[in-house]
Amino acid sequence: MKVLLTFCACMCLLGAAAQSPETAGGSTDSLRYRPQFKLSLNYNSNLHFYGRTDSIRSSGYFPMAELWVTPKFYVNAAPIFVNNRLQSFDYAGTVATVGYLDVSEKWIKNLSVLKPFYEQEARLVQSALKAQGGASVSRLGKVLNVTLGADAKFSDRVDFGALAAIDHPQRFPFRNNSVLVIDPSLTVHAGTQRFSRTYTRRKEGVGGGLLPLPGPGRGQTETVTEPANRFGLLAVEASLPLVYVKESWMLLLTPSWVLPQNLLPGETGKNLFAVTAGVKWTW
Repeated sequence: MKVLLTFCACMCLLGAAAQSPETAGGSTDSLRYRPQFKLSLNYNSNLHFYGRTDSIRSSGYFPMAELWVTPKFYVNAAPIFVNNRLQSFDYAGTVATVGYLDVSEKWIKNLSVLKPFYEQEARLVQSALKAQGGASVSRLGKVLNVTLGADAKFSDRVDFGALAAIDHPQRFPFRNNSVLVIDPSLTVHAGTQRFSRTYTRRKEGVGGGLLPLPGPGRGQTETVTEPANRFGLLAVEASLPLVYVKESWMLLLTPSWVLPQNLLPGETGKNLFAVTAGVKWTW
C-alpha cells in the first residue's frame, strides 16, 4: 500500500519537474492565479511496502482528483481498487492528501498530510495506517538533484521514516510545444521496525544479586519474549520516471526496481520490479 501513498505525492512532484519554475512554483502572482483542477487515472503493477508484500501479488488502480487552490497549495483524493487472483477490481478505500509544494530554480520543498479511509474488510499491506505527515526538500543542481525527506506514520503507535535520493532530470522539448522529462533516480529508505525479541535465560535463585538464595527452578532455563523497536535501512530503490506533457495532457510512466533490506522473521519480501503509469488532464 505504501507505493500508492507515495505515488500520490510523486504525481505532483513529477508534474512540477515537467514544467518551468515560473508555471510550477512561486513566481506566478497568486492573486491572479486561477485554481486548477486535475484528473488522472493511474495503475501500479505490484503493490508493496518497501519491497514487502502479502502472500498474494496485487496490482492497483486509482483515479485521482487534484485541486490546486494556489500555485503552491493542493488537495487531492484517490480511491483505490485492488486486483489479484482473489479480488477483481475491489474497492479498498480512499486516500486524501493536503499539501504544499514550492518550486524555484534551486529548491523544491514539499509538505503533505495524508489521511486514508479504508474499508473495514480491506486487507492491504499498510491498512492499519490512520494518518501520515511528511516533508521533503530537494536541492537542484546542474548534474544531480539531492533530496532529503522524513515522515511520521500514525496507527496504534507512531513510526518514523526517512529517505535520501539523488536524481538527474533531463528535459527534451519538441517543436509541437510538448516536452519529455526523463529522471533516473536512486532512493534509500529507512524507518522504524517493531518486532518481538525472544531469548532464553537461566533462572536465578530467590533474591537474585551476587549471592542468590536457593529457590525452585534455580539453574533451569526460561523463555522470555520482549517487544523491540529499531530504526534501520528498509529498502533501496532505483527508478526511471518518464513524463510527457502536451498542452493540458500529461503521460507518466515509472518503472522501478526495489531491493528490500532487513526483513524481519515472518515478513514476505524480495527484490521486485514494478511499473506505475498514469494519464492526467488539467482544466
